[in-house]
Amino acid sequence: MRVPKGKLSLDVTDMNNFLYDMTRCIKCKGCYWVDHIYMPGIRFSTRCPSMTWKQWDSYGAPGKMRIGVALAEGKIGFTDTLLEILYACTLCGACDVGCKRNLDLEIELALESLRIRAVKEGFGPLPAHKKVAENIMNRHNHFGAPNENRRKWITKDIKVEDKADTLYFVGCSSSFVTTEIALSTARLLNGLNVPFTLLDDEWCCGNVLYSVGMFPEAKAIAERNVEAVRKKGVKSVVVSCAEGYRMWKVDYPKMLNIKTEELGFEVRHILEVLEEALKEGKLSLRRPQEVRFTYHDACSVSRLCDPWSPWNGERGWMGTVSPPLKRRRGQAGLYFQARNLLKGIPKATFVEMPRTRENAFCCGAGRGTKVAFPEFSSFSAANRIEEVMEVGAEVLVTACPWCKENFKESLKGKETGIKVLDITEFVLSSLES
Repeated sequence: MRVPKGKLSLDVTDMNNFLYDMTRCIKCKGCYWVDHIYMPGIRFSTRCPSMTWKQWDSYGAPGKMRIGVALAEGKIGFTDTLLEILYACTLCGACDVGCKRNLDLEIELALESLRIRAVKEGFGPLPAHKKVAENIMNRHNHFGAPNENRRKWITKDIKVEDKADTLYFVGCSSSFVTTEIALSTARLLNGLNVPFTLLDDEWCCGNVLYSVGMFPEAKAIAERNVEAVRKKGVKSVVVSCAEGYRMWKVDYPKMLNIKTEELGFEVRHILEVLEEALKEGKLSLRRPQEVRFTYHDACSVSRLCDPWSPWNGERGWMGTVSPPLKRRRGQAGLYFQARNLLKGIPKATFVEMPRTRENAFCCGAGRGTKVAFPEFSSFSAANRIEEVMEVGAEVLVTACPWCKENFKESLKGKETGIKVLDITEFVLSSLES
């Protein structure tokens, strides 16, 4: 296909914006293999969970880019197999940052546009996704639980203000399932004397809706949630969920066609708050933790969380664009913040896994994948657990409730001795009181 010169944007609702990117994939496999300068050996050398799982190009970015071109040309249509290929993917961003080391193609946005196209034509999302979507639309949470129970995690020792400059957006998982993360986050904020408030009626962030291609429904939730926060008059929104962090910081602005800084408030993950407090001497990590631990870079607080900025322009000679486009390369990930914080814990031995930072292997649970492809999610988590065992870590720390639950499930029935903790739990355990 010859892609003509002309106007284009980063609008994911129009797959044609990414036809150039789809046609220029040269199957170099930079999306699949960890770059050779970082590759520790053949055992942990891949970065794409989907393609590692199926061992077939169609399940990786090279195949999906060709599928997109064929769809655009009308040579193929949506089938059950094609839908599996598009949705058996965590949209983890590994292919995107890998490609941007070589060709600067917008792979992640192209993949999102393919799912939106599937939904527009009435073929997507999958039945399992539709069930979650019904929960979100009708009950305003991922699990379909009574939404009035969102605050049941709060114990008597937690102090929540009616008004404050900081709002803690708890998220579905920490409200209903991983409540220990909500508790440790709230206790840390209280301990740091950071007054925080909650939304009067918190709704799901809409992560699954957006991730599976239900753009209008996800946008409606984004509009509702952003307006609710603006009415609160807060200066910052703090989240303890990586998926929620990406939604508020990147995908909300993307859907609303604004820059991240135009939201009217700052979006911060709790690990940013904690690391800043540590640097300023406000957080005292004095209780020793005599354990050997490692840290998993959750995708949405690493390579997927560069701030968003809309872009409109023209495609010119040899694919050049005007005005210049600042590519999102995963460089704004919370890599050093997490490590600075964790390395401050006395007597704890921190060891890195072979695949780390932007090369980290996805846990397999994100972006609606686990509900539709539990066997794929289990495969991905088990692959990552092998790395934990390889470095001899006793504790696996992460910064996302979905990662934590998927890793815990993967470890069930296995005598590894590995404990999985959220970063808030690990830090809280190292406080004096």
